[in-house]
Amino acid sequence: MSLAAQAPSRPAARPTPRAPEAGRPQWGVLTVGVVALLALVVAAWTTQGWPQAALLALGAGLGFTLFHARFGFTSAWRQLVSVGQGRGLRAHSLLLALTTVLFAPVLAMGLAPVAGSVSGNVAPVGVSLVVGAFVFAVGMQIGGACASGTLYAVGSGQTSILLTLGGFVVGATVGAAHLGWWARTPNIGAVSLADVFGSYTAGVVVTLVVLALIVAVTIVVERRRTPPPIGPVPTARGLARVLRGSWPLWVGAAALAVLNLGVLLVSGSPWGVTTAFALWGSKAAGALGIADPSTWTFWSGDRADVLAGSVLAESTSLTDLGIIVGAMVASALAGAFTLHQRVPARLALGAVIGGLLMGYGARLAYGCNIGAYLGGISSLSLHGWVWGAVALVGTVLGVRLRPLFGLSRPQSSDSVC
Repeated sequence: MSLAAQAPSRPAARPTPRAPEAGRPQWGVLTVGVVALLALVVAAWTTQGWPQAALLALGAGLGFTLFHARFGFTSAWRQLVSVGQGRGLRAHSLLLALTTVLFAPVLAMGLAPVAGSVSGNVAPVGVSLVVGAFVFAVGMQIGGACASGTLYAVGSGQTSILLTLGGFVVGATVGAAHLGWWARTPNIGAVSLADVFGSYTAGVVVTLVVLALIVAVTIVVERRRTPPPIGPVPTARGLARVLRGSWPLWVGAAALAVLNLGVLLVSGSPWGVTTAFALWGSKAAGALGIADPSTWTFWSGDRADVLAGSVLAESTSLTDLGIIVGAMVASALAGAFTLHQRVPARLALGAVIGGLLMGYGARLAYGCNIGAYLGGISSLSLHGWVWGAVALVGTVLGVRLRPLFGLSRPQSSDSVC
């Protein structure tokens, strides 16, 4: 018998599918997006000043990047727990590492050229954080997007996500009303790794070591579970890829880290998302006579002026609006802006419930996947790490609930992206 005959047979390698070409630019939608962005920038500059206009521009850059890199938080956790695909979580780790390093000198000094004083997102660790992060994670799996994903999906025309956004605003508003009670639940206070390890430098080193270990764990999980290959996304060739095609995840991570640094330098705080949702809902509740948000603990102290002021004066509102129009411009350039005329009832129900859970959970947990997870870890706050760990657990339940709302659950034979 020949050696060839004795050798065990191997399954044929799956052919790598070729990435589809990006569509033609949608000039009408592109025009609307550009005009909307310019109008918002002019309105912010003339009524609030150039730093607020800069935050709108930074938000547009974030939306442009999120769309082109397809940088997902919801899908990354879902793919890891469902099929063992760790590529998304490795992209998270790179984003967290880059942002931590870029933030380090600014937060260590506590000063920035535009904002003046700066501070990181360092929040208490306790019952409110754990419950909020878990609820948020369940919500993002049945709602179909996280906080940042909701905004860029709305900008790119995904109609069902408008329902998620509506639920998000209502949930964040109710969470703001209830936060006084949750703040009295047991907690150990805010914990900074810079204080725990004696210096900001030591805290950064520990953070980078833990992120490297997470990357190693994802590689081990992939080797054991052999997930299917990542499906291709539409792209363009040559230099056109920058404006119209898909970007590698590492490029998206680098761009998001730099833009986040810009937000920190201009606003004095890391990039956040969900405070704006609570503000929009609270203003609406007050205007409609439903409640008096000025009496809520969430809007006490320094936040009282935020509630009383213009939406265009609040940093997360500016970056949120920028993300929406930035994603609209990006999707129109790629020929990918599509309005879905009909949303199945179960999908619509999941979008609303998911949004409600995310909004409520974000308020309890002092932020979402951006403010608490990204902003917390890159600010050397222990609460960011706890948020991430609890959200991974909540993702397991959220993935199991997805079929109830007409959403797919990744299988080992699926090609995920």
